[in-house]
Amino acid sequence: MAAAPIGFVGVGRMGGAMARRLLDAGHAVIVYDPSEAALAALTARGATKAASPAAVAAVAETVFASLPSPAIVHQVALGADGIVEGKAIRTFVDLSTTGPRVAAAVAKGLAERQIAMLDAPVSGGVSGAEKGTLAVMVSGPRHRFEALEPVLKTFGKLFFVGETPGAGQTVKLANNLLAATALAVSAEALAMGVKAGLDPKTMIEVINVSSGRNSATQDKFPRAVLPRTFDFGFTTGLSYKDVRLCLEEAEALGVPMVVGSATRQMLAITNALFGPDSDFTCIAKSVEQWAGVEIKG
Repeated sequence: MAAAPIGFVGVGRMGGAMARRLLDAGHAVIVYDPSEAALAALTARGATKAASPAAVAAVAETVFASLPSPAIVHQVALGADGIVEGKAIRTFVDLSTTGPRVAAAVAKGLAERQIAMLDAPVSGGVSGAEKGTLAVMVSGPRHRFEALEPVLKTFGKLFFVGETPGAGQTVKLANNLLAATALAVSAEALAMGVKAGLDPKTMIEVINVSSGRNSATQDKFPRAVLPRTFDFGFTTGLSYKDVRLCLEEAEALGVPMVVGSATRQMLAITNALFGPDSDFTCIAKSVEQWAGVEIKG
């Protein structure tokens, strides 16, 4: 008997890379995306195209989704022609970043139709999705997680963070706040050094064997800022969305985020200067403009 197909809704840069990994692992995959180009790239590799999220869920017992915003996740899961209308689906796995409150609302809506949800946001960017080295932060019913663990391992390293709906989202938002903050403050430090006459490449080498090292100095600056490519693979708009969601969640919990608020403002400025589709490493460009320098190797 042939293995049951796996559904995948949202096959853009991240989702497409993860769907390709499922195909390369030998799974039958049925896909939906509003972009015909995104679908064509996967059907050329053997995926089956569906006409809507509901059509995916009518065939696949397990449906993954990788979508750009909380509103789209809510619509795809619970709206007209959504996942909830599928007759075959038993488990919905959301790989998007939505925030814990939307994740909990979607889980509740699906549970009313006896559909379980695993909240499973990922970190590691497009390159991690392509290589299968993502960090996958999973929350939801443990027995569903254990049943899908072999499939989820296709994407990277798994972390089960609890059964509370949205727990994975909380971890992801905290991580993305730290990533954006490291990028912003590193840009300020390096711009200061360049204006003082230092070589930024040498500064980064020193920082990376010292106490100031972070994900931006170790990865983002050497890969995307010093060579002036600004192509790390995560957009300013998405980073701004994630930090905004993090601050909203912190406010709801009564946790002050003074530094986080400054990071949000830096992203808002970068969004205005370079557009939401720019790479979020363009935060460095914002600082450069104010300082009148370029951080280049």
